[in-house]
Parts: sequence; C-alpha cells; structure tokens
Amino acid sequence: MAEDQVQIIHELLSDFDTAMLVTHGGDFAHARPMAIASVEPNCDVWFFTGRSSPKVHEIHDDDRVLVVCQDEHSRYVTLSGRAELVAEREKARQLWSDSYKAWFPGGVDDPELLLIRVHAEEAEYFDTRGLKGLRYLFEAAKARARGTRPEIKEGEQHGRVTLE
Repeated sequence: MAEDQVQIIHELLSDFDTAMLVTHGGDFAHARPMAIASVEPNCDVWFFTGRSSPKVHEIHDDDRVLVVCQDEHSRYVTLSGRAELVAEREKARQLWSDSYKAWFPGGVDDPELLLIRVHAEEAEYFDTRGLKGLRYLFEAAKARARGTRPEIKEGEQHGRVTLE
C-alpha cells in the first residue's frame, strides 16, 4: 500500500504549479508561494530561488520545511522534509522554463539563481475529486443522519505516508 500512496502523492503534487514553502526563521514560520519546478518520482520537490532571499538564510539555519498545496475544495497535499540548497547549473538547465526569466533575467547563468530541493520525508493528502468526492458526501450525509462521524477509508480520500 505504501507504494500506491507514494504514487498518489506524486500524481497530486505533479498537478500543482505552485506551492507554499514554509521555512523556520527564528521564532516564526515563514510561508511564501513558490513555482514548482519539478516533482521527482520519490516526491522530492524542486524550486528556483535567489541566493539573497531570506528563505536561503532560514534554510541554512534550519533545513526543516513544509510544502503545502491546495486547490479549491477537493485536493490538499502537505509534504514535510529537509531542504537542500543546490548550485548546479546543469540541473537548473534541466528544470528551466522561460517563466523564470522574470526572476532571473540572466537566465540559467544568472549569478543569483539557486535551486532548492526538498527531500520528502512524510506526506499527507486529502483528495475528494470525482467518485471519491461523491463517496465522501454520501458518508458525511449518512454520519449526519446517525449523529456519528463520516467513515473515511485510509488510502482513498486521505492518506499519510513516510517517504524516506
């Protein structure tokens, strides 16, 4: 089942263009939207960033991060892991898209460009699209009528998995 869960998480993550990357800065958590450059089969996530960005300093001090993805009301994914700052031009070339040129006018060779790789350790998801959503609505209605909680089967609409 764990392999199926990893595949579900990978597919969900791959559907998102943007995620909130949460880092630790002293006494506070800092969240900011980031364009997802790539999602690896093991659910590691890649982002582009600038060397002088506050998040780079925060990752130097504490590499624990959280990646949060959400669409309207049907898909949610959180990914906990460790961030690695990567200064590899070849990897940047593999992940490059012209949309990054707004942030890095010098392209892949922009001296400010740096990559963040989030090594996925644990993920949790909620997915209530399609039939899963109808099943959830049915369970919620049934629970309401009975005065109980909805019965959600682990691995269908919700799952939590260790990825290391």
